[in-house]
This record gives sequence, C-alpha cells and structure tokens, in this order.
Amino acid sequence: MTGSSARRRPASIMPALFAFLLLVLPAAAAHAGEQYTDRQGRALNGYDPVSYFSETGPVRGLETITTEYNGASWWFASEASRAAFIAEPARYAPAYDGHCAYALAHGRKVRSDPQAWQIVDGRLYLNFSTAIHQRWQADIPGYLQQSEANWPTVEPEAAARPSRWF
Repeated sequence: MTGSSARRRPASIMPALFAFLLLVLPAAAAHAGEQYTDRQGRALNGYDPVSYFSETGPVRGLETITTEYNGASWWFASEASRAAFIAEPARYAPAYDGHCAYALAHGRKVRSDPQAWQIVDGRLYLNFSTAIHQRWQADIPGYLQQSEANWPTVEPEAAARPSRWF
C-alpha cells in the first residue's frame, strides 16, 4: 500500500507543476539574457533609472545608494528613487534588459548608451548612440514591433565584434 500511494503522489503534483510552468515560462521568455552592464557591473552606467521618468531626465546615481536586480548593480541619486525602483523594478528598468532597441529590430543584441534614450508608452528604451537614436525615431512603432519579435531569440554580440550596420 505504501508503494502505491507514493506512485499516486507525483500524479497529484502534475496539475500544480503544469500551472507553475504556465506562469514561469512566459516570464522567462520576457528576458532574452542578462542585463546589459558596464565593466563595473552597473546597469545604465550608473545612472538612476527612476530619474529618466522625471522632468529633469537622467542623472547619475551614487555609489552609496544601490540595489541589485536582474544580475546588475543599480545606482540611485536618492533613497526615494531607490525605494521607488525596489517597489516596481519592471516599471523603471529599461526594455530589453538595457540593450539597444534599434539593434534588436535588426536582429542583434548590442550595448546601449544611457544618454540615447526615450520613454515610449511608459517604458524606457535605450539605443546604441545618439545617431542611432535619431534613426530609431524615424519609425519607433515599426522598430518596436520588430524588436519585440526578435527579443526572445536574439543572442548578445561579442564585446569585441565590430558593428557593420552602424
């Protein structure tokens, strides 16, 4: 009897496991990899992610006000910014884990410049450079549609690989 009851237990776990996978797999697909960071492991090169959503725009964070999220160190200009980020990191973290939105539209995952940015429908998007940001602005809806389609499958470029399409 003990052996047969042990065999039934895995079957009773199956619906719960299936429900768990339905919740986890879409969330995993939302991230195609690691957060883009600078050489010091900082997201946004140390800029405060909450500041992008203010009237002043991006400001540098402080080394003394930080948190960890998505494998990166995030710096903040104030404790209030840090608290806002901790409460809703997905609201303030840049789309595509901080990689260039324009490059993703072209099927590539490359670094971004925290000074080449734009908020679109409440979401922070970054680009490789200000010149690429100008190109991206020519058709933001079209590029975002392409980026969304490419994001789950695109792989990061090797750091030393030259970019041929900029």
